[in-house]
Amino acid sequence: MRKLGLFLAGLLILAGVGAWFATMPRALPDDTFAGLEGNPEAGRDVFWASGCASCHTDPEAESSDAPVLSGGYRMESPFGTFIAPNISPGEAGLAGWSAHDLGNALLAGVSPSGQHLYPSLPYTSYRRMAAQDVVDLKAFLDTLPVSDRESAPHELGFPFTIRRGLGLWKRLNLTDAWYLAEAEGDQLQRGRYLVEALGHCAECHTPRDATGGLDRSRWMQGAPNPSGKGTIPAINAAELGWSATDIAYYLETGFTPDYDSAGGQMTKVIASISKLPAEDREAIAAYLLAIP
Repeated sequence: MRKLGLFLAGLLILAGVGAWFATMPRALPDDTFAGLEGNPEAGRDVFWASGCASCHTDPEAESSDAPVLSGGYRMESPFGTFIAPNISPGEAGLAGWSAHDLGNALLAGVSPSGQHLYPSLPYTSYRRMAAQDVVDLKAFLDTLPVSDRESAPHELGFPFTIRRGLGLWKRLNLTDAWYLAEAEGDQLQRGRYLVEALGHCAECHTPRDATGGLDRSRWMQGAPNPSGKGTIPAINAAELGWSATDIAYYLETGFTPDYDSAGGQMTKVIASISKLPAEDREAIAAYLLAIP
């Protein structure tokens, strides 16, 4: 019995060590952004395409080409309420962050202190961002106004307060694979990049599985609103029933072909996408119409 007890204790220790390594945060290689110089002008388009202003601008603030990213937007979910942090270039935000720090957050979901970040930051999509776009985005963020407002903590209950568990979640839900594996031509490739990476459209328009990860078998088929209020519509070609011109016009103006208008959080999304070149909105339309 003593030998059996020692054997079982050894197994438990090995399992604990294995779990520790399996769930540890995995940062990007140190040379990921080596030699890249940030261009704030290019970073401006990355910023608007990525929807940063939609969540990180004070919910009470008016729209601006140079928003104050003080955070505060509340994202309700079955796991608790996530509150967007301050990402302005001030001490309460990203002061002291390098492009590598930002890249670790966006592509790996890892903070500068080496902790897992919650996927309310959609790094499941952003992880497909090009390294140059990360560097350019950082350069643009550094030009924006400073806010001294401290970030509010997320409102989560046990066990979701244990960040270490996100290591297992990432193993189940992070992938570098594109949903639309074949994208022929520059326009479709650009549309795929804008929708699946920068715009992270699937994060709202695709249903989630029991772990809270995207159910890729139902890509863009609509989903329950995480707040429990209504549903988020399907935006694949079959369900949408719009032409490429209809989609591009909606993304520019917020008006549907039926003379209805966008509502809710989508108004903020359109406020960002409308600032992009027309070619980008046309590329997004081409992608949506190409979804199988």
